Amino acid sequence: MAQDKKYLTTSTGTPVSDNQNSQTAGAQGPTLIQDVHLLEKLAHFNRERVPERVVHAKGGGAYGTFEVTNDVSKYTKADFLSEVGKKTDMFIRFSTVAGELGSADTVRDPRGFAVKFYTNEGNYDLVGNNTPIFFIRDAIKFPDFIHTQKRNPRTHLKDPDAVWDFWSLSPESLHQVTYLMGDRGIPATWRHMNGYGSHTFRWTNDEGESVWVKYHFKTDQGIKNLTNDVADKMAGENPDYHIEDLYNAIEKGDYPSWTLYVQIMPEEDAKTYRFNPFDVTKTWSHKDYPLIEVGRMTLNKNPENYFAEVEQAAFSPGNFVPGISASPDKMLQGRLFSYADAHRYRIGANHTALPVNRPKVEVNNYQRDGYLRFDGNNGGAPNYEPNSLNGPKEVPEAKPASYEVNGFAEAVGYDDEDHYQQAGDLFRLMSDEEKDRLIETVVDFMNPVRQEVKERQVQNFYKCDPEYGRRVAEGLGVAVPEGVK
Repeated sequence: MAQDKKYLTTSTGTPVSDNQNSQTAGAQGPTLIQDVHLLEKLAHFNRERVPERVVHAKGGGAYGTFEVTNDVSKYTKADFLSEVGKKTDMFIRFSTVAGELGSADTVRDPRGFAVKFYTNEGNYDLVGNNTPIFFIRDAIKFPDFIHTQKRNPRTHLKDPDAVWDFWSLSPESLHQVTYLMGDRGIPATWRHMNGYGSHTFRWTNDEGESVWVKYHFKTDQGIKNLTNDVADKMAGENPDYHIEDLYNAIEKGDYPSWTLYVQIMPEEDAKTYRFNPFDVTKTWSHKDYPLIEVGRMTLNKNPENYFAEVEQAAFSPGNFVPGISASPDKMLQGRLFSYADAHRYRIGANHTALPVNRPKVEVNNYQRDGYLRFDGNNGGAPNYEPNSLNGPKEVPEAKPASYEVNGFAEAVGYDDEDHYQQAGDLFRLMSDEEKDRLIETVVDFMNPVRQEVKERQVQNFYKCDPEYGRRVAEGLGVAVPEGVK
């Protein structure tokens, strides 16, 4: 056969003679099992959808570049942040949290903001949201929380009662709930929202000195949000609006960008700061720890294939590089395991070798085999260590900095139980118009729930701010119980 024409083949390269008609026993006869091309097509089609993400199922992504614009080398030895002007390729995935793959982009929900930096020291993933805080602060509560955001096991319908029942019994959620029910709960587009690392992380410099750090990606396009009415209308008319907006903006050369800032906290401050700095339901005061510019992220290339590059993109907050490491944040500690484990289940043990996840640097380890091992599997090289066959060895200088721990091995919570002040502060920062919209959204969302749940949540709002609680109570027709402090 001539080689100047692209021939249709089976997955093993055999030319396909007929892709329009299956083999049958005569013109009117039943289909023959010997038609291996038909069987291959049907079998592959049955397996085209990998299990969707349990959370962050619906999303979109793009490639870009991160460029350092300010010298932060005194804080971290991370090479991709080592000098002004240094550029690093990156990939980002935006998403909603609770909905399925077919859900609408404009629902009221946090947005995932997951960034993969392809550094020359390996991949660094910063897996955050468009909010600086979260609903819970211990990973042991995460499965329960997400169950309330999904479908009722009996009705298979979304269940506001479960949502508010959980939140009302988990007052640490108040800060994030107030943020989510406010104006920023529905971004106009992914381009017009901020992104945050949310958790506290650790930076360490060449001298072994460490600081605690929080990440803030500030959109250069400005903040824009949708009202409930517009968002509902968009959900019906164009449920993929955010995916479409990002794709079209990049295609026409309108490249969105974000400026990355960090807050830096000296290690010793963590012992005496007025809030636990590792509690992801809290923020650090910008007056105490001002924003420091780091660099700019610009998105300039759309994926060529959504499934291969967006659906198979796998992020883990445990993917660090030298100079960046974890803090004792209880939510972060759980995510260090759960994200990579979810990817091993969803797309296989070798997911890090897929093109979108593969680092730019050479990978050397002793992990072998597993489903869909599609490279050379390290040939005949030794699959154990230590060995005397010149296999890859440890890099002691890449060891993360240590931090002091003490106490008893037991199941304990944070020692800070003030779940109300920061949520109240956020409410008091709002304009009258913002407060009106917040109250309206909360009341509409809570109307279907049980009376006892309404009363319990009203008490929580009242503890944040009396006006907050009173106005929600009035909207729901609920009396604020006596004795609420």
